[in-house]
Amino acid sequence: MTEVGARCPVCAPRRKLPQLEIRPLYLLRALGGALVSGALLGAAWGLVLPAGLGFFAIFVGMGLGYGVAESVSVATNRKFGPPLQMLASVGVLLAFVVRNIVLEGALFISGDLFAYVSVVAGIFVAVNRLRF
Repeated sequence: MTEVGARCPVCAPRRKLPQLEIRPLYLLRALGGALVSGALLGAAWGLVLPAGLGFFAIFVGMGLGYGVAESVSVATNRKFGPPLQMLASVGVLLAFVVRNIVLEGALFISGDLFAYVSVVAGIFVAVNRLRF
């Protein structure tokens, strides 16, 4: 029995939704979208916004997560799923590292608590943007 009635399991196998079928080419496109958008948004974050935003850095992180997830989604023809969520998270982390290099010339800046919280918020938004 299926949603539409009785069907032979050999003749009519169940398939995933097309949005969830992620082939290796789509993974490469998603990786490229995450890396490019993460690098560009991280550089913009470091050049345009100062380091001491305080609580408002969380909103920057949320926008960053949405931007990276949207670029991954566009690069894969609006597909979604756990592999794309992971790649979008990598893009947000890359944006954070690029921002730190632009600001201080180091991979991680100690004592920048709100930046760390903004990265967590960005990853949360990116993962939820690419969820089913």
